[in-house]
Amino acid sequence: MPTRFQLLAQLCRVLKETPKRKEKTHLIAEFLNKLDESEVSQATLMIIGTIFPENDGRVLDTGWKTMKSVLDKGGQTTLLSESLTIPNVYSVFNRVAEASGQGSRKQKQSLLEGLMNRASPMEKEYLVRMIFGEMRIGVNEGNMIEGIAEATHVKPSLVRRAHMLTGDLGLTAKIALTKGEQGLMSQKMQLFTPVKPMLAATSYNIKETLEEHGGKSAFEYKLDGARLQIHKQGDTVRLYSRRLAEVTDSLPDVVAMIQKGVTADAAVLEAEAVAIGVKCRPLPFQDLMRRFRRVRNVDETAARIPLRLHIFDLLYLDGVMLLDEPYTERWKKLGNISPPELLVRRMISGIPEEIEGFLQKSVEDGNEGLMAKRLDSRYTPGVRGKKWFKIKPTETLDLVIVAADWGYGRRTGWLSNYHLAAQSRDGYKVIGKTFKGLTDEEFKWMTQRLQELKIRETPGTVHVKPGIVVEVDFNEVQKSSHYESGYALRFARIKNIREDKNPRQSDTIDKVAELYQAQFRYKEKLN
Repeated sequence: MPTRFQLLAQLCRVLKETPKRKEKTHLIAEFLNKLDESEVSQATLMIIGTIFPENDGRVLDTGWKTMKSVLDKGGQTTLLSESLTIPNVYSVFNRVAEASGQGSRKQKQSLLEGLMNRASPMEKEYLVRMIFGEMRIGVNEGNMIEGIAEATHVKPSLVRRAHMLTGDLGLTAKIALTKGEQGLMSQKMQLFTPVKPMLAATSYNIKETLEEHGGKSAFEYKLDGARLQIHKQGDTVRLYSRRLAEVTDSLPDVVAMIQKGVTADAAVLEAEAVAIGVKCRPLPFQDLMRRFRRVRNVDETAARIPLRLHIFDLLYLDGVMLLDEPYTERWKKLGNISPPELLVRRMISGIPEEIEGFLQKSVEDGNEGLMAKRLDSRYTPGVRGKKWFKIKPTETLDLVIVAADWGYGRRTGWLSNYHLAAQSRDGYKVIGKTFKGLTDEEFKWMTQRLQELKIRETPGTVHVKPGIVVEVDFNEVQKSSHYESGYALRFARIKNIREDKNPRQSDTIDKVAELYQAQFRYKEKLN
Protein backbone atom coordinates (compact mmCIF):
# COMPACT_ATOMS: atom_id res chain seq x y z
CA MET A 1 0.00 0.00 0.00
CA PRO A 2 1.45 3.42 -0.96
CA THR A 3 2.85 5.48 1.91
CA ARG A 4 0.85 8.58 2.80
CA PHE A 5 2.65 11.82 2.05
CA GLN A 6 1.55 13.06 5.46
CA LEU A 7 4.05 10.65 7.05
CA LEU A 8 6.88 12.15 5.00
CA ALA A 9 5.78 15.68 5.99
CA GLN A 10 5.67 14.63 9.66
CA LEU A 11 9.19 13.22 9.34
CA CYS A 12 10.39 16.53 7.88
CA ARG A 13 8.87 18.45 10.79
CA VAL A 14 10.51 16.15 13.34
CA LEU A 15 13.86 16.41 11.52
CA LYS A 16 13.60 20.18 11.63
CA GLU A 17 13.13 20.08 15.40
CA THR A 18 15.91 17.50 15.99
CA PRO A 19 19.29 19.22 16.53
CA LYS A 20 21.54 16.15 16.85
CA ARG A 21 22.96 14.69 13.66
CA LYS A 22 22.92 11.09 14.89
CA GLU A 23 19.25 11.36 15.83
CA LYS A 24 18.45 12.74 12.38
CA THR A 25 20.33 9.84 10.80
CA HIS A 26 18.36 7.32 12.86
CA LEU A 27 15.02 8.93 11.96
CA ILE A 28 15.86 8.86 8.25
CA ALA A 29 16.97 5.21 8.45
CA GLU A 30 13.78 4.15 10.21
CA PHE A 31 11.61 5.93 7.63
CA LEU A 32 13.43 4.49 4.62
CA ASN A 33 13.05 0.96 5.96
CA LYS A 34 9.26 1.37 6.15
CA LEU A 35 8.86 2.41 2.51
CA ASP A 36 7.83 0.27 -0.41
CA GLU A 37 10.69 -0.41 -2.83
CA SER A 38 9.06 1.81 -5.50
CA GLU A 39 8.93 4.81 -3.12
CA VAL A 40 12.50 4.84 -1.81
CA SER A 41 14.02 6.88 -4.62
CA GLN A 42 11.18 9.41 -4.65
CA ALA A 43 11.15 9.94 -0.88
CA THR A 44 14.94 10.23 -0.64
CA LEU A 45 15.03 13.10 -3.12
CA MET A 46 11.99 14.88 -1.69
CA ILE A 47 13.40 14.91 1.84
CA ILE A 48 16.53 16.77 0.70
CA GLY A 49 14.44 19.07 -1.49
CA THR A 50 15.84 18.19 -4.90
CA ILE A 51 12.90 16.19 -6.40
CA PHE A 52 14.96 15.24 -9.47
CA PRO A 53 18.51 13.84 -9.48
CA GLU A 54 21.39 16.08 -10.52
CA ASN A 55 21.90 14.30 -13.83
CA ASP A 56 18.22 14.80 -14.73
CA GLY A 57 17.79 18.01 -16.69
CA ARG A 58 14.17 18.52 -15.67
CA VAL A 59 13.09 21.37 -13.38
CA LEU A 60 9.69 22.37 -12.04
CA ASP A 61 10.23 25.94 -13.31
CA THR A 62 7.55 27.29 -11.00
CA GLY A 63 8.00 30.87 -9.82
CA TRP A 64 6.63 32.51 -6.72
CA LYS A 65 3.96 34.33 -8.74
CA THR A 66 2.50 31.04 -9.94
CA MET A 67 2.79 29.47 -6.50
CA LYS A 68 1.12 32.42 -4.80
CA SER A 69 -1.77 32.18 -7.23
CA VAL A 70 -2.05 28.45 -6.51
CA LEU A 71 -2.13 29.00 -2.75
CA ASP A 72 -4.58 31.90 -3.02
CA LYS A 73 -6.99 29.77 -5.06
CA GLY A 74 -6.55 26.62 -2.98
CA GLY A 75 -9.66 25.50 -1.19
CA GLN A 76 -9.98 23.75 2.16
CA THR A 77 -9.14 20.06 2.33
CA THR A 78 -12.28 18.03 3.04
CA LEU A 79 -12.73 14.77 4.87
CA LEU A 80 -13.75 13.18 1.56
CA SER A 81 -10.45 14.04 -0.13
CA GLU A 82 -8.31 11.05 -0.95
CA SER A 83 -5.09 11.12 1.06
CA LEU A 84 -1.97 12.13 -0.81
CA THR A 85 0.67 9.43 -1.19
CA ILE A 86 4.37 9.73 -1.98
CA PRO A 87 3.93 8.21 -5.49
CA ASN A 88 1.07 10.48 -6.55
CA VAL A 89 2.85 13.62 -5.26
CA TYR A 90 5.91 12.60 -7.26
CA SER A 91 3.71 11.93 -10.28
CA VAL A 92 2.36 15.48 -10.14
CA PHE A 93 5.89 16.88 -9.85
CA ASN A 94 6.84 14.88 -12.97
CA ARG A 95 3.88 16.26 -14.92
CA VAL A 96 4.66 19.82 -13.83
CA ALA A 97 8.27 19.45 -14.98
CA GLU A 98 7.23 18.01 -18.33
CA ALA A 99 4.66 20.73 -19.11
CA SER A 100 6.08 22.93 -21.86
CA GLY A 101 5.12 25.20 -24.72
CA GLN A 102 2.10 27.41 -25.08
CA GLY A 103 -0.27 27.16 -22.13
CA SER A 104 2.27 25.35 -19.96
CA ARG A 105 2.05 27.95 -17.16
CA LYS A 106 -1.70 27.37 -16.83
CA GLN A 107 -1.15 23.63 -16.98
CA LYS A 108 1.44 23.77 -14.21
CA GLN A 109 -0.83 25.97 -12.12
CA SER A 110 -3.77 23.60 -12.59
CA LEU A 111 -1.70 20.58 -11.57
CA LEU A 112 -0.40 22.32 -8.46
CA GLU A 113 -3.88 23.57 -7.51
CA GLY A 114 -5.16 19.99 -7.64
CA LEU A 115 -2.27 18.89 -5.44
CA MET A 116 -2.70 21.65 -2.88
CA ASN A 117 -6.46 21.15 -2.68
CA ARG A 118 -5.84 17.61 -1.42
CA ALA A 119 -3.12 18.62 1.05
CA SER A 120 -3.40 19.35 4.76
CA PRO A 121 -1.79 22.57 6.06
CA MET A 122 1.34 20.69 7.13
CA GLU A 123 1.56 18.88 3.79
CA LYS A 124 1.19 22.20 1.96
CA GLU A 125 4.06 23.66 3.96
CA TYR A 126 6.47 20.93 2.90
CA LEU A 127 5.19 20.73 -0.65
CA VAL A 128 6.01 24.41 -1.09
CA ARG A 129 9.44 23.91 0.49
CA MET A 130 10.16 21.05 -1.93
CA ILE A 131 8.99 23.05 -4.92
CA PHE A 132 11.40 25.87 -4.07
CA GLY A 133 14.22 23.59 -2.90
CA GLU A 134 14.28 25.19 0.54
CA MET A 135 13.57 22.44 3.05
CA ARG A 136 15.39 24.07 6.01
CA ILE A 137 15.23 20.88 8.09
CA GLY A 138 18.97 20.46 8.57
CA VAL A 139 19.27 17.50 6.18
CA ASN A 140 21.63 17.59 3.23
CA GLU A 141 23.16 14.94 0.98
CA GLY A 142 25.64 14.00 3.69
CA ASN A 143 22.92 13.36 6.27
CA MET A 144 20.93 11.34 3.77
CA ILE A 145 23.95 9.21 2.85
CA GLU A 146 24.46 8.44 6.55
CA GLY A 147 20.77 7.57 6.87
CA ILE A 148 20.92 5.19 3.90
CA ALA A 149 24.05 3.57 5.38
CA GLU A 150 22.39 3.02 8.75
CA ALA A 151 19.23 1.66 7.15
CA THR A 152 21.24 -0.92 5.22
CA HIS A 153 24.10 -1.58 7.68
CA VAL A 154 26.84 -0.56 5.24
CA LYS A 155 29.63 2.01 5.44
CA PRO A 156 28.69 5.59 4.46
CA SER A 157 31.77 5.68 2.20
CA LEU A 158 30.30 2.86 0.11
CA VAL A 159 26.98 4.69 -0.27
CA ARG A 160 28.85 7.89 -1.13
CA ARG A 161 30.92 6.20 -3.82
CA ALA A 162 27.89 4.56 -5.42
CA HIS A 163 26.13 7.92 -5.40
CA MET A 164 29.03 9.59 -7.16
CA LEU A 165 28.99 6.91 -9.86
CA THR A 166 25.22 6.96 -10.45
CA GLY A 167 24.73 10.73 -10.06
CA ASP A 168 21.37 9.92 -8.47
CA LEU A 169 21.00 9.73 -4.69
CA GLY A 170 17.47 8.34 -4.99
CA LEU A 171 18.64 5.47 -7.18
CA THR A 172 21.56 4.85 -4.82
CA ALA A 173 19.15 4.59 -1.88
CA LYS A 174 17.00 2.12 -3.80
CA ILE A 175 20.04 -0.02 -4.70
CA ALA A 176 21.20 0.01 -1.08
CA LEU A 177 17.81 -1.00 0.34
CA THR A 178 17.08 -3.67 -2.26
CA LYS A 179 20.52 -5.10 -3.07
CA GLY A 180 22.60 -4.13 -0.04
CA GLU A 181 26.37 -3.93 0.09
CA GLN A 182 26.86 -6.14 -2.95
CA GLY A 183 24.59 -3.95 -5.05
CA LEU A 184 26.44 -0.80 -4.05
CA MET A 185 29.84 -2.39 -4.71
CA SER A 186 28.74 -3.51 -8.16
CA GLN A 187 28.15 0.05 -9.37
CA LYS A 188 30.56 0.96 -12.15
CA MET A 189 31.19 3.98 -14.29
CA GLN A 190 29.06 4.00 -17.44
CA LEU A 191 29.55 5.94 -20.62
CA PHE A 192 27.13 8.84 -21.03
CA THR A 193 26.26 8.81 -17.33
CA PRO A 194 28.31 11.69 -15.87
CA VAL A 195 29.90 11.42 -12.44
CA LYS A 196 30.44 14.25 -10.01
CA PRO A 197 33.78 16.01 -10.43
CA MET A 198 36.56 15.60 -7.89
CA LEU A 199 37.05 18.80 -5.90
CA ALA A 200 40.07 20.60 -4.49
CA ALA A 201 40.83 22.19 -1.15
CA THR A 202 42.40 25.65 -0.97
CA SER A 203 46.08 26.05 -0.19
CA TYR A 204 47.60 29.20 1.22
CA ASN A 205 51.23 28.15 1.10
CA ILE A 206 53.23 26.22 -1.51
CA LYS A 207 55.65 24.77 1.07
CA GLU A 208 52.74 23.39 3.13
CA THR A 209 51.23 21.91 -0.03
CA LEU A 210 54.48 20.11 -0.78
CA GLU A 211 54.63 18.78 2.78
CA GLU A 212 51.08 17.49 2.49
CA HIS A 213 51.95 15.81 -0.82
CA GLY A 214 55.15 14.17 0.37
CA GLY A 215 57.65 16.69 -0.97
CA LYS A 216 56.71 16.69 -4.64
CA SER A 217 53.51 17.32 -6.57
CA ALA A 218 52.11 17.88 -10.05
CA PHE A 219 51.24 21.53 -10.69
CA GLU A 220 48.80 22.39 -13.46
CA TYR A 221 47.55 25.75 -14.71
CA LYS A 222 44.30 26.65 -12.91
CA LEU A 223 42.27 28.05 -15.77
CA ASP A 224 39.52 30.65 -15.68
CA GLY A 225 37.18 28.47 -17.66
CA ALA A 226 34.33 25.98 -17.37
CA ARG A 227 34.86 22.38 -16.39
CA LEU A 228 33.73 19.72 -18.82
CA GLN A 229 33.32 15.98 -18.51
CA ILE A 230 33.68 14.43 -21.95
CA HIS A 231 32.27 11.01 -22.84
CA LYS A 232 33.39 9.45 -26.13
CA GLN A 233 32.47 6.22 -27.84
CA GLY A 234 33.55 5.98 -31.44
CA ASP A 235 32.48 9.19 -33.14
CA THR A 236 29.78 9.85 -30.55
CA VAL A 237 30.86 12.57 -28.11
CA ARG A 238 28.77 14.08 -25.36
CA LEU A 239 29.75 16.93 -23.08
CA TYR A 240 28.57 17.55 -19.52
CA SER A 241 29.00 20.60 -17.31
CA ARG A 242 30.15 20.42 -13.70
CA ARG A 243 26.44 20.44 -12.80
CA LEU A 244 26.12 17.19 -14.83
CA ALA A 245 23.91 18.93 -17.40
CA GLU A 246 24.51 17.98 -21.04
CA VAL A 247 25.91 20.88 -23.10
CA THR A 248 26.91 19.00 -26.27
CA ASP A 249 24.73 20.99 -28.67
CA SER A 250 26.18 24.31 -27.50
CA LEU A 251 29.82 23.29 -28.07
CA PRO A 252 30.18 21.64 -31.51
CA ASP A 253 33.77 22.90 -31.79
CA VAL A 254 34.76 20.97 -28.65
CA VAL A 255 33.08 17.85 -30.02
CA ALA A 256 35.14 18.24 -33.21
CA MET A 257 38.38 18.65 -31.21
CA ILE A 258 37.74 15.38 -29.39
CA GLN A 259 36.71 13.49 -32.53
CA LYS A 260 39.84 14.66 -34.34
CA GLY A 261 42.38 14.55 -31.51
CA VAL A 262 41.52 11.76 -29.05
CA THR A 263 42.45 8.34 -30.42
CA ALA A 264 40.67 6.13 -27.87
CA ASP A 265 37.51 4.37 -28.96
CA ALA A 266 35.85 4.79 -25.55
CA ALA A 267 36.93 7.32 -22.95
CA VAL A 268 35.76 9.67 -20.23
CA LEU A 269 37.94 12.75 -19.94
CA GLU A 270 38.02 15.80 -17.71
CA ALA A 271 38.85 19.14 -19.26
CA GLU A 272 38.50 22.88 -18.94
CA ALA A 273 37.15 25.01 -21.78
CA VAL A 274 38.43 28.59 -21.99
CA ALA A 275 37.10 31.36 -24.24
CA ILE A 276 39.86 32.92 -26.36
CA GLY A 277 40.06 36.44 -27.83
CA VAL A 278 41.67 37.66 -31.03
CA LYS A 279 45.09 37.82 -29.39
CA CYS A 280 44.70 34.21 -28.20
CA ARG A 281 44.41 35.28 -24.57
CA PRO A 282 41.61 34.13 -22.24
CA LEU A 283 38.36 36.09 -22.28
CA PRO A 284 36.34 36.82 -19.11
CA PHE A 285 34.32 33.97 -17.69
CA GLN A 286 31.04 35.71 -18.58
CA ASP A 287 31.95 35.61 -22.27
CA LEU A 288 32.56 31.89 -21.95
CA MET A 289 29.13 31.40 -20.39
CA ARG A 290 27.52 32.85 -23.51
CA ARG A 291 28.73 29.73 -25.29
CA PHE A 292 27.22 27.41 -22.70
CA ARG A 293 23.84 29.17 -22.79
CA ARG A 294 23.62 29.23 -26.56
CA VAL A 295 20.99 27.00 -28.21
CA ARG A 296 20.46 29.07 -31.39
CA ASN A 297 22.98 30.47 -33.88
CA VAL A 298 25.55 28.20 -32.27
CA ASP A 299 28.00 28.23 -35.19
CA GLU A 300 27.92 32.02 -35.40
CA THR A 301 28.62 32.35 -31.68
CA ALA A 302 31.38 29.72 -31.87
CA ALA A 303 33.12 31.75 -34.58
CA ARG A 304 32.85 34.91 -32.48
CA ILE A 305 33.90 33.27 -29.18
CA PRO A 306 36.22 30.36 -29.96
CA LEU A 307 37.21 27.94 -27.23
CA ARG A 308 40.50 26.36 -26.26
CA LEU A 309 40.33 22.96 -24.60
CA HIS A 310 42.69 21.83 -21.84
CA ILE A 311 42.33 18.14 -20.92
CA PHE A 312 43.65 17.25 -17.46
CA ASP A 313 42.37 13.80 -16.48
CA LEU A 314 41.24 10.43 -17.78
CA LEU A 315 38.59 8.52 -15.82
CA TYR A 316 37.70 5.67 -18.17
CA LEU A 317 39.48 4.08 -21.11
CA ASP A 318 38.23 1.36 -23.46
CA GLY A 319 36.09 -0.48 -20.93
CA VAL A 320 38.32 0.07 -17.88
CA MET A 321 37.41 2.47 -15.04
CA LEU A 322 40.50 4.38 -13.90
CA LEU A 323 39.19 6.13 -10.77
CA ASP A 324 41.35 3.99 -8.51
CA GLU A 325 44.49 4.41 -10.60
CA PRO A 326 47.07 6.92 -9.27
CA TYR A 327 47.24 10.36 -10.88
CA THR A 328 50.57 9.59 -12.58
CA GLU A 329 49.15 6.48 -14.27
CA ARG A 330 46.02 8.30 -15.43
CA TRP A 331 48.17 11.09 -16.87
CA LYS A 332 50.42 8.60 -18.67
CA LYS A 333 47.42 6.92 -20.29
CA LEU A 334 45.97 10.33 -21.14
CA GLY A 335 49.19 11.29 -22.94
CA ASN A 336 48.93 8.13 -25.04
CA ILE A 337 45.50 9.04 -26.47
CA SER A 338 45.55 12.86 -26.60
CA PRO A 339 47.76 15.23 -28.60
CA PRO A 340 50.01 17.53 -26.51
CA GLU A 341 48.21 20.68 -27.68
CA LEU A 342 45.01 19.53 -25.93
CA LEU A 343 46.69 18.80 -22.58
CA VAL A 344 46.77 21.32 -19.74
CA ARG A 345 50.16 22.90 -19.10
CA ARG A 346 51.81 21.35 -16.06
CA MET A 347 55.07 20.62 -14.23
CA ILE A 348 56.16 18.21 -11.51
CA SER A 349 58.35 19.80 -8.85
CA GLY A 350 59.31 19.89 -5.21
CA ILE A 351 61.17 23.22 -5.38
CA PRO A 352 59.08 26.12 -3.94
CA GLU A 353 60.93 28.82 -5.90
CA GLU A 354 60.38 26.96 -9.16
CA ILE A 355 56.70 26.53 -8.38
CA GLU A 356 56.32 30.23 -7.48
CA GLY A 357 57.69 31.11 -10.88
CA PHE A 358 55.24 28.71 -12.56
CA LEU A 359 52.39 30.30 -10.56
CA GLN A 360 53.42 33.77 -11.70
CA LYS A 361 53.62 32.60 -15.31
CA SER A 362 50.12 31.10 -15.05
CA VAL A 363 48.71 34.40 -13.79
CA GLU A 364 50.55 36.36 -16.49
CA ASP A 365 49.02 34.02 -19.06
CA GLY A 366 45.56 35.09 -17.87
CA ASN A 367 44.81 32.17 -15.58
CA GLU A 368 43.70 32.03 -11.96
CA GLY A 369 46.70 30.21 -10.51
CA LEU A 370 47.71 26.58 -10.11
CA MET A 371 46.26 23.20 -9.21
CA ALA A 372 48.48 20.95 -7.09
CA LYS A 373 47.77 17.23 -7.42
CA ARG A 374 49.33 14.53 -5.29
CA LEU A 375 51.16 12.12 -7.57
CA ASP A 376 49.57 8.99 -6.09
CA SER A 377 46.07 10.45 -5.71
CA ARG A 378 43.03 8.44 -6.79
CA TYR A 379 40.10 10.22 -8.43
CA THR A 380 37.34 10.57 -5.84
CA PRO A 381 34.13 11.88 -7.50
CA GLY A 382 32.36 14.64 -5.61
CA VAL A 383 34.85 14.65 -2.73
CA ARG A 384 36.83 17.71 -1.66
CA GLY A 385 40.09 16.80 0.02
CA LYS A 386 43.81 17.47 0.31
CA LYS A 387 44.82 15.24 -2.59
CA TRP A 388 44.15 18.25 -4.83
CA PHE A 389 44.76 21.87 -3.89
CA LYS A 390 43.94 25.05 -5.73
CA ILE A 391 46.49 27.83 -5.33
CA LYS A 392 45.39 31.35 -6.25
CA PRO A 393 47.03 34.71 -5.51
CA THR A 394 43.63 36.06 -4.39
CA GLU A 395 40.82 34.16 -2.69
CA THR A 396 37.21 33.99 -3.86
CA LEU A 397 34.04 32.37 -2.58
CA ASP A 398 31.12 30.93 -4.54
CA LEU A 399 28.06 32.32 -2.76
CA VAL A 400 24.30 32.20 -3.26
CA ILE A 401 22.05 35.24 -3.65
CA VAL A 402 19.15 34.89 -1.21
CA ALA A 403 17.75 38.43 -1.47
CA ALA A 404 18.33 41.73 -3.28
CA ASP A 405 17.55 45.38 -2.58
CA TRP A 406 16.07 47.74 -5.15
CA GLY A 407 18.68 50.21 -6.35
CA TYR A 408 18.58 53.99 -6.37
CA GLY A 409 20.22 56.76 -8.37
CA ARG A 410 21.52 55.34 -11.66
CA ARG A 411 20.51 51.85 -10.44
CA THR A 412 16.85 52.78 -9.93
CA GLY A 413 14.59 50.03 -11.25
CA TRP A 414 17.19 47.30 -10.82
CA LEU A 415 17.65 44.75 -8.08
CA SER A 416 21.27 45.63 -7.52
CA ASN A 417 22.39 45.17 -3.91
CA TYR A 418 22.75 41.45 -3.43
CA HIS A 419 22.56 39.52 -0.15
CA LEU A 420 25.33 36.91 -0.36
CA ALA A 421 25.00 33.66 1.60
CA ALA A 422 27.06 30.56 2.30
CA GLN A 423 25.69 27.08 2.99
CA SER A 424 25.16 25.86 6.53
CA ARG A 425 23.49 22.76 7.92
CA ASP A 426 20.22 24.65 8.39
CA GLY A 427 20.05 26.71 5.21
CA TYR A 428 21.94 29.61 3.72
CA LYS A 429 23.43 32.30 5.96
CA VAL A 430 24.23 35.80 4.76
CA ILE A 431 27.84 36.95 5.06
CA GLY A 432 27.66 40.21 3.15
CA LYS A 433 26.07 42.42 0.52
CA THR A 434 27.42 44.02 -2.63
CA PHE A 435 26.29 46.00 -5.65
CA LYS A 436 29.74 46.02 -7.25
CA GLY A 437 31.12 44.08 -10.18
CA LEU A 438 28.25 43.79 -12.68
CA THR A 439 27.65 45.63 -15.94
CA ASP A 440 24.35 47.38 -16.71
CA GLU A 441 23.40 44.45 -18.92
CA GLU A 442 24.07 42.03 -16.08
CA PHE A 443 22.07 44.18 -13.63
CA LYS A 444 19.08 43.94 -16.01
CA TRP A 445 19.48 40.17 -16.42
CA MET A 446 19.88 39.68 -12.68
CA THR A 447 16.75 41.76 -11.95
CA GLN A 448 14.64 39.66 -14.29
CA ARG A 449 16.03 36.35 -13.01
CA LEU A 450 15.64 37.27 -9.33
CA GLN A 451 12.02 38.29 -9.85
CA GLU A 452 11.39 34.85 -11.35
CA LEU A 453 12.85 33.33 -8.17
CA LYS A 454 10.94 35.61 -5.78
CA ILE A 455 9.52 34.02 -2.65
CA ARG A 456 8.32 37.17 -0.91
CA GLU A 457 8.93 40.90 -0.83
CA THR A 458 9.45 43.32 2.03
CA PRO A 459 9.82 47.09 1.64
CA GLY A 460 12.84 47.65 -0.58
CA THR A 461 13.94 43.99 -0.67
CA VAL A 462 13.01 40.96 -2.75
CA HIS A 463 13.67 37.59 -1.05
CA VAL A 464 14.37 34.78 -3.49
CA LYS A 465 14.69 31.03 -3.78
CA PRO A 466 18.40 30.13 -3.84
CA GLY A 467 19.15 29.68 -7.50
CA ILE A 468 21.98 31.99 -8.53
CA VAL A 469 25.60 31.37 -7.58
CA VAL A 470 28.14 34.18 -7.90
CA GLU A 471 31.90 34.11 -7.52
CA VAL A 472 32.86 36.86 -5.08
CA ASP A 473 36.27 38.29 -4.34
CA PHE A 474 36.93 40.33 -1.21
CA ASN A 475 39.60 41.96 0.90
CA GLU A 476 39.19 39.88 4.05
CA VAL A 477 36.76 37.94 6.24
CA GLN A 478 35.70 39.70 9.42
CA LYS A 479 33.82 38.62 12.52
CA SER A 480 30.38 40.21 12.59
CA SER A 481 27.44 40.40 14.97
CA HIS A 482 25.35 41.98 12.21
CA TYR A 483 24.80 38.69 10.38
CA GLU A 484 23.51 35.43 11.85
CA SER A 485 26.47 33.68 10.24
CA GLY A 486 28.87 35.54 12.53
CA TYR A 487 31.00 36.65 9.56
CA ALA A 488 31.11 39.47 7.05
CA LEU A 489 33.11 40.09 3.88
CA ARG A 490 35.05 43.33 3.56
CA PHE A 491 34.95 45.01 0.14
CA ALA A 492 33.00 42.22 -1.53
CA ARG A 493 32.71 42.36 -5.31
CA ILE A 494 31.05 39.99 -7.76
CA LYS A 495 33.66 38.57 -10.12
CA ASN A 496 31.47 36.16 -12.10
CA ILE A 497 27.94 34.85 -12.32
CA ARG A 498 28.51 31.10 -12.02
CA GLU A 499 25.79 29.69 -14.22
CA ASP A 500 27.73 26.43 -14.31
CA LYS A 501 27.13 25.85 -10.59
CA ASN A 502 23.99 25.15 -8.60
CA PRO A 503 23.46 26.33 -4.99
CA ARG A 504 24.53 22.96 -3.55
CA GLN A 505 27.93 23.53 -5.14
CA SER A 506 28.45 26.86 -3.38
CA ASP A 507 30.86 27.36 -0.50
CA THR A 508 30.00 26.67 3.12
CA ILE A 509 30.17 28.58 6.38
CA ASP A 510 32.92 26.15 7.39
CA LYS A 511 34.94 27.34 4.39
CA VAL A 512 34.35 30.97 5.45
CA ALA A 513 35.54 30.15 8.98
CA GLU A 514 38.61 28.43 7.51
CA LEU A 515 39.46 31.54 5.48
CA TYR A 516 38.99 33.74 8.54
CA GLN A 517 41.48 31.68 10.55
CA ALA A 518 43.94 31.45 7.65
CA GLN A 519 44.26 35.24 7.55
CA PHE A 520 46.10 35.19 10.85
CA ARG A 521 49.07 33.37 9.43
CA TYR A 522 50.18 36.76 8.25
CA LYS A 523 48.32 39.08 10.64
CA GLU A 524 48.04 39.49 14.39
CA LYS A 525 44.77 38.79 16.14
CA LEU A 526 43.44 41.46 18.47
CA ASN A 527 42.85 40.02 21.92
